[in-house]
Amino acid sequence: MGLDDKIGNAAQKLGGQGKEAAGNATGDESLKAEGRSDQAKGDLKQAGEKIKDAFRKS
Repeated sequence: MGLDDKIGNAAQKLGGQGKEAAGNATGDESLKAEGRSDQAKGDLKQAGEKIKDAFRKS
């Protein structure tokens, strides 16, 4: 996994956590859902990169 990918995935996940926290603070269900979605996307991208790395090492 490239460093740029790691940073981008972590940033997306952190941004999602921020959106979810803001949604919790304001009671905005849409913002909370968007934050959870962003976190899930970051996790999926990170998992995909780990799979690619595993195949490269083989």
